[in-house]
Amino acid sequence: MRVGKTRISSWAAPAAFILPFALASWTAGQSYSIIDLGPLGSTGVNAAGQVTGTFLTSANVSHAFLYSNGSIQDLGTLGGSGSQAWGINAAGQVTGEAYLTGDVAYHAFLYSNGSMQDLGTLGGTYSVGQSVNTSGQVTGGSNTSSNAMHAFAYTNATMKDLGTLGGNSSLGYGINDAGQVTGWAYTSGGDEHAFLYTNGSMTDLGTLGGTTSYGNGINASGQITGVAYTSGGTPDAFLYSDGSMKDLGSLGGRNSIGYAINDAGQVTGTAYTSADAVHAFVYSDGTMRDLNSLIDPSIGWTLHFGMSINDAGQITGSGLLNGQGHSFLLTPTPEPGACGIALIAALDMLGRRTRSCKAMKRA
Repeated sequence: MRVGKTRISSWAAPAAFILPFALASWTAGQSYSIIDLGPLGSTGVNAAGQVTGTFLTSANVSHAFLYSNGSIQDLGTLGGSGSQAWGINAAGQVTGEAYLTGDVAYHAFLYSNGSMQDLGTLGGTYSVGQSVNTSGQVTGGSNTSSNAMHAFAYTNATMKDLGTLGGNSSLGYGINDAGQVTGWAYTSGGDEHAFLYTNGSMTDLGTLGGTTSYGNGINASGQITGVAYTSGGTPDAFLYSDGSMKDLGSLGGRNSIGYAINDAGQVTGTAYTSADAVHAFVYSDGTMRDLNSLIDPSIGWTLHFGMSINDAGQITGSGLLNGQGHSFLLTPTPEPGACGIALIAALDMLGRRTRSCKAMKRA
């Protein structure tokens, strides 16, 4: 790239110098701006900042919604009275569950291009979609003909039974663009364990020393977050990566849950503080931080649950606004002071380099 007649080579070194400063200041001074989504239950956010979840209609019935560009759209139902949304992909496709005509049963749906499609079941009467990837593949759970709940992957109009870990039930919670699925399944011993389903096989992810674990979110690298019981009997958020499950701890209190993970490995969820309060968190670079400490404390929010995080670091979830239940959308912003210092330092270096080059030319 050229600007006027200036050569790339004369600017390459200063540009490379600015970048580390900018990135360092972003990490050190991270904070968030917040958008109030109203009295909704938000559960997913995509790369474009679109949010999905569930709200109450004027008839006091739950309906799935899509929030985009400041407006909220009612996604309707499958002919019955209610619906709930759980996951959204980059294209704005939404999955969840909705009542059929006559409210005879809930079925998993995929909402796309203004239409809600019934995904059917694995032979039973009930199904739910929990997550959808970029290509429109859906995972969730469905009753089989024997009325057992099994995790599924829905691809190209076909719902595939993912089986279990030897027990009778399972449920899929997260799916990435490679079609890998995480969730939980019963083992042959009757315990519930988090799993990773890939290449036709379901792998038991184990626990943090206890008997139970659940996988909630998965990213493009196959990293997984969720919750697992420790040997001391407390449930803690975990990060599963490269075959190992890491305990993410808490915010000083007794336990935590990881709900979602982005491609950078950032996790959001909820954790107890040392004061035994439930607060939303973001985990990044080995540190769990209370999201309430990263917003303006004067605006009346208490953030309780971080439910989803996109690759831009935006987080959606729910909490209290002036004591009333509301959903939020957080957007990361760098700390102005830190950025200003970084830019001044970088520009100073650039100026010294330019002056030095001019001196060399005169010589």
